[in-house]
Amino acid sequence: MTEPPLVAFIEQVVQRTDRALHACLPAARITPVRLHEAMRYAVLGDGKRFRPILLHAAGKLLGVPAECLDVPACAIELIHAYSLVHDDLPAMDDDDLRRGRPTCHKAYDEATAILVGDALQTLAFQLIAEDPRLDTVPTTTRLRMLAELSRAAGSRGMVGGQALDIDAVGHELSLADLENIHIHKTGALIRISVRLGAFCADTVGGAQLHALDHYAKCVGLAFQIRDDILDVEGDTADIGKTRGKDAANDKPTYPALVGLEEAHEMADHLLEDAMDSLSPFGKRAATLRALAHYVVDRQR
Repeated sequence: MTEPPLVAFIEQVVQRTDRALHACLPAARITPVRLHEAMRYAVLGDGKRFRPILLHAAGKLLGVPAECLDVPACAIELIHAYSLVHDDLPAMDDDDLRRGRPTCHKAYDEATAILVGDALQTLAFQLIAEDPRLDTVPTTTRLRMLAELSRAAGSRGMVGGQALDIDAVGHELSLADLENIHIHKTGALIRISVRLGAFCADTVGGAQLHALDHYAKCVGLAFQIRDDILDVEGDTADIGKTRGKDAANDKPTYPALVGLEEAHEMADHLLEDAMDSLSPFGKRAATLRALAHYVVDRQR
């Protein structure tokens, strides 16, 4: 079977993930209505769904049926959406725009946005724990998925990275310090996306998992570097959030630390490293390779 074009693959995953998210989120008519409306608002907007796309690509590489990947794809997107809702709050980045429309606390209110994040996070773990579409996955594997997702989302992962990011505002950092922030804040969820897709395979060897994890680490850092570049070079209408917000908040970024030209070069080097890590998979990894290029070249 020939590899479908990347655009077609992305569209397929986005459509099936959107359908799955629509079904797993509480209906807006269910009490508490305002909370459930806000949860759907935060999740069902015009998101890139990059993490579910990576998850599906990793699972596809290892022969996992797409229907088995829908549950972890929803879980990772719910965690990501919750992090964005909280990241936009006045106590954090204090942003008014997300995905091209008002942030959750602007569309509703701050208290509701906090509760939205809380509810989305817990729903993610509920799905992996009890959704019957994952019944083909051994219980021990589901427990491992829960444990690793918890670690990736918690103080040793994304939340820890957010804390480091807050502490770094207004301070001069080394390149190693900045990389450490983003390995956690952005990279942790990207790495667990690939790992969750791999865990759904009947058998995945340690060497395969290591290669995929290294690929995801490189892609995660490249993703953040590209985000930082777009904050300088991008257009607000394209990137869906306020351009220049990081500079206005005196947040440490790759362009601010090393300059735009070197930031571009760093992203290119990470792309090469990601490509090298996929060499054991041969042509089967074509979609993951294309996604790495997409990360470095994207405009939003």
